[in-house]
Amino acid sequence: MSPILFYGVPEGCSFGSIVALEWSGLPYRLCRVEMPEIVSSEEYKRINMVGETPSLLLEDGRTISESMAILHHIGARAIGSGLGFAQGSADFDRLNQMLAFLNTTFFQAFGPLWYAIEHPLEPEEKQVLTAYGIAAVEKAHHRLESLLDGREWLLGNGPSLADAYFVGIARWNDFHKVVDRRQFLGLHRLYERMQQEAAVRFAHAIEHRQDAKSSGGFRGEVDLAEALGLLKQAA
Repeated sequence: MSPILFYGVPEGCSFGSIVALEWSGLPYRLCRVEMPEIVSSEEYKRINMVGETPSLLLEDGRTISESMAILHHIGARAIGSGLGFAQGSADFDRLNQMLAFLNTTFFQAFGPLWYAIEHPLEPEEKQVLTAYGIAAVEKAHHRLESLLDGREWLLGNGPSLADAYFVGIARWNDFHKVVDRRQFLGLHRLYERMQQEAAVRFAHAIEHRQDAKSSGGFRGEVDLAEALGLLKQAA
């Protein structure tokens, strides 16, 4: 079987893994996981015991969770594509450093804003949490703009796994409307350039159940029941 990526909707960070798979050309399938209903179900916890997306079910029945691990797995299987690099190389270290920043500082900056929306809070609590999140998102954008340092791509040599992960998180600003991205010239250019990528358009179409045209190795979608059946067969 082809690997299956379990992607979360709406607005899941698994968006970046879809983009990376499209860029890689590797064969894969997708399984839609509605949040919070399905992602927290006992059925999905057979795929990911902590109830999070993304997850990647491999051909041999093993499952990989966490975006960084999945992205590095994709990069390792697509060495030569420019997405990932050999472990121990200077390029790998640069990629790993950028992914780590995106996975911690950039990703986590939006955490308070999501929490304020998804949980019942007193008005004063929500106000404080929202203010904290806004400050964190602004700071994260300033730091990432500095790391970009005028380059066209996050690593400078063309699109990489870091750019795929970036676009899946950066779009959260469009939802929360925290910063005017145009004040960060490099990030604004990168984000707008990514919107023109066929892989990004495909990922958007998949999430919104629109006509999705793959430019990679997409082999179709499966539902959770079918994916669990395949997992059982592989065991």
